[in-house]
Amino acid sequence: MSEEDFEIDTDDLTRRMDGAMGALKTEFASLRTGRASATMLEPVMVDAYGQKTPINQVGTVNVPEPRMVTVNVWDKSLVSAVEKAIMNSGLGINPQTNGTIVMLPIPELNEERRAELARVAAQYAEHARVAIRNVRRDGMDQIKKAKSAGMSEDDQKIWEGEVQDLTDRFIKQVDAALEHKQAEIMQV
Repeated sequence: MSEEDFEIDTDDLTRRMDGAMGALKTEFASLRTGRASATMLEPVMVDAYGQKTPINQVGTVNVPEPRMVTVNVWDKSLVSAVEKAIMNSGLGINPQTNGTIVMLPIPELNEERRAELARVAAQYAEHARVAIRNVRRDGMDQIKKAKSAGMSEDDQKIWEGEVQDLTDRFIKQVDAALEHKQAEIMQV
């Protein structure tokens, strides 16, 4: 068997690691630094109709003023589920309900709140690192399968090195993004 028979799809691995970075950027966008933003609710999932549903699929998210986000819930029976999802999201915002409108007053960021948001950012970064490592593991599994199908040990080492380099590059991107986001959060 020739070396070409054992191509490891690094493009697929790269695409999946890019996906983890994209998800991290979305989660970071949700961490607002004291100003109201509709994107801060993007990662919030609501238990609706027996499944986890993005909050923007159960209501309209608006920013009527700089320190207020509202969610106009379309189905009255989901109002408490929306409130619960927001409280459990780690955003540290206490929703206030007025009929089908859930109001989220955005508090001024004190030092404690900034530290809390920085911790949430670190959790998001760790989730991204885990996702990237899972993609790495998949790549290594592909290499193991190819090895048992006859890939030479030299080729195995080359591919493992390539997958590891890819992983290291993405982990560095996660760390840099986290550092930038935490600096942004801690800025007074």
